[in-house]
Amino acid sequence: MDIASCTQEDFLDIHRRLAEFWPARGEDFLRRIRTLHHPLFVNEFANTAYVMKKDGEVVAYLLGLFSQTEPTAYIHALCVHPDHQRGGLATKLCEHFIAEAKAHGCKHLKSITSAGNAASIAFHESLGMSLLGEPNEEDIPVVRDYSGPGEDRVVIRRDI
Repeated sequence: MDIASCTQEDFLDIHRRLAEFWPARGEDFLRRIRTLHHPLFVNEFANTAYVMKKDGEVVAYLLGLFSQTEPTAYIHALCVHPDHQRGGLATKLCEHFIAEAKAHGCKHLKSITSAGNAASIAFHESLGMSLLGEPNEEDIPVVRDYSGPGEDRVVIRRDI
């Protein structure tokens, strides 16, 4: 599958199908995830928003951006539809994003996730990324209050 820039139509398709992309997580989770899928990623950062399609339907996407304050590429959202997982699509999207980031002078790759998202942590570590911060109660490194008061996050980073 080829990687293409995420269009407005692709973004709206993803938004309509968020429950398919993120199944069995509950309505509270879906409300939170909807807010993370803000249209600015296609309206203002379309050059760092990518999709992969099969038979004309989005099956994987990456929403990213380049930092305005440091030479860092940031993966904001990365998802592969459950029917297409374990096929290397997420890795392919990340490799594409890293190549674009290097071409734009970025020196680092960064992402965040929650301490309870073991699959995300394992995936990012498979990309050679390291967890920053101090160990929490479960011994998972987190950056305290990263996403606001009481909102600790696993911050993951690597040089590119």
